Amino acid sequence: MVPDILLQDVKYLKGVGPNRAKILNEELHIRTILDLLEYYPYKYIDRSKIYRIDEIVENMSNIQLKGRIVAYQEEGEGYKRRLKASFYDGTGYVSLVWFNGLKYIRKNYPEGKEYILLGKPIFFNGAISFAHPELDDVSLLSSGKNFIMQSVYRVSEKMKRHNLNSYFIRGLIENVFALAAGRIDETLPDSILNVYHLLSREEAIRKIHLPENSMQVSEALQRLKFEELFFLQLMILRYARSNREGIRGFLFSRIGQSFLDFYNLQLPFELTDAQKRVIKEIRADVGSGKQMNRLLQGDVGSGKTMVAFMTCLMAIDNGFQSSLMAPTEILAEQHYCSFKSLIGNLPIKVELLTGSIKGKRREEILKALSNGNIDILVGTHAIIEPDVVFSNLGLAVIDEQHRFGVKQRAKLWKKNYNPPHILVMTATPIPRTLAMTLYGDLDVSIIDQLPPGRKPIKTLHYFREKCDKLYDGIDYELEQGHQIYVVFPLIEESEKTDLKNLEEGYTFWSERFQKYQVGKLHGKMSSKEKELAMNDFQSGKTQILVSTTVIEVGVNVPNASVMVIEDAQRFGLAQLHQLRGRVGRGADQSYCVLVTNYNMSEITRKRMQIMVDTTDGFVIAEEDLKLRGPGDIDGTAQSGLPFDLKVSNITKDTALMEVVRKAAQEVIEQDPLCVKPQYRMMWEHLSHICKNNINFSSIS
Repeated sequence: MVPDILLQDVKYLKGVGPNRAKILNEELHIRTILDLLEYYPYKYIDRSKIYRIDEIVENMSNIQLKGRIVAYQEEGEGYKRRLKASFYDGTGYVSLVWFNGLKYIRKNYPEGKEYILLGKPIFFNGAISFAHPELDDVSLLSSGKNFIMQSVYRVSEKMKRHNLNSYFIRGLIENVFALAAGRIDETLPDSILNVYHLLSREEAIRKIHLPENSMQVSEALQRLKFEELFFLQLMILRYARSNREGIRGFLFSRIGQSFLDFYNLQLPFELTDAQKRVIKEIRADVGSGKQMNRLLQGDVGSGKTMVAFMTCLMAIDNGFQSSLMAPTEILAEQHYCSFKSLIGNLPIKVELLTGSIKGKRREEILKALSNGNIDILVGTHAIIEPDVVFSNLGLAVIDEQHRFGVKQRAKLWKKNYNPPHILVMTATPIPRTLAMTLYGDLDVSIIDQLPPGRKPIKTLHYFREKCDKLYDGIDYELEQGHQIYVVFPLIEESEKTDLKNLEEGYTFWSERFQKYQVGKLHGKMSSKEKELAMNDFQSGKTQILVSTTVIEVGVNVPNASVMVIEDAQRFGLAQLHQLRGRVGRGADQSYCVLVTNYNMSEITRKRMQIMVDTTDGFVIAEEDLKLRGPGDIDGTAQSGLPFDLKVSNITKDTALMEVVRKAAQEVIEQDPLCVKPQYRMMWEHLSHICKNNINFSSIS
């Protein structure tokens, strides 16, 4: 249990109060003393060197000076009011300026006294100034208080306006340690601390905030990273163990007539070796008597749908129904059409259920489903509504997993007295390091081959000012009878502007390519309008489709040979790769064109170059993770991990991850029932940090 003192509200700390506590909570999610202690520095400043003013040169970062404030002077009125001061150290003068907290500065740092100044020098017209420098009484240098390594904390602009800066956070934490000494409980068992030579939790937290040297920072980071990754792995492996041992599944004991007739008589093309391998893995799962819980990763166009369909045939041959849940109506309808085409003359009943299907037709589908007269139900989230009742659901296929919340998938899992086998498909490759972290011992299959005859997509990067050559190339593609996607970004924060850009783009493409029909598709259109626009493009009635990213997932138009992505700098790597996958589905050479402005950040330039250099989704996923970092990784928030990581990085700490994983496995083997007294604090801490109690392993 966390000691009561650590759960005390920070508003009771000296210098905080209700107003500042509210800002700390809103901006940094700091509510309690424990939250404050677990808000770690993001960098450190070496304060071992004091410069002279005559040593200052341009482009220096934070430096220290020792000198006196000679004179204060207030300038301006209202919000333009500012406080200036001259600072002298015997070798020269610099200017200091503050834009808020003026009374506080004058009261606490009177003229004539000697101070240690910390700040970044600014050069302007030959003069040197410091904006909002930190000032400390020079007597602190001889007081024994550590001044060598200074921790720096991230603060927001709103906090700065209320004088809640990094210096304030550091002072709060120094004061808190007087209250918290001896109260920070250990979370790791003694055996782990001894074997891996780790600091105690209290010592690590103290040293990460108040280090005396860089070695102490390294030791503290090692301990805190180990702790984070250890509890992450402990949770995942524990769930994986219960999944393997405790969840019974339906037994698909035989390969029957539906599967054999399809494979021998109706298979439209030879399966790739990767598809065959994955089907064997699935066959072993569903024939084991335990619930299958398999993630199927495959790049766009790799043949995941065929694997899903053949898995549905296994269910049918053993007397069970199947469902396929897709994130959008367009994708659900496409899966439905694909399944209908694959079924051909086989005596298999497949139906579609989306939010658009209402009234009598919906009632008919629900009745047939509950009576067992539907073998495969394809749909959107509509299939997890409470009134959708299966006769005998044995397999649930979920396409594009990242589009569904954990709780939505849990509803599907609860449709039966026994959980159905779960097959989750994603065309968004999860980096191998992240897959190991997220899924533990859960089963991951990868289709890493494209069907024969497919030509790799060529990716080109054009600056907007030089697109004439691009348009000439599109003229040629259209003359060959091919079709073109043109995608514009659309995000909520700038929705009005983005829709205006799309409308202007639609007008430009219509006027530039007057001989051809240009369609339009965006998320603000009604379902019927979207369906009509997509059908017109799929049928070839329109040759160019100007769209937002609603066409990102699953749309299949083999005749489309060019994907033009406008303002490509506004998309992430994973999204760019998904969009690129909408072309390259036929036998002809296809192209993806990234159109950007000249003005791009270095990271954006790297993204564009990665897209040009490779079409391998797994390489792109790894690079994307390196560029972005793991971000906020709450499971329900759709990024995968069950709790936040504050100091560790699953991309950079892969070596430590392997060590930690081994340690977690050993603990679970020694205490599988979570009852041994030496592990009590560890299990309590795991329970405390988990954000919810959804059984992740049972629902992927």
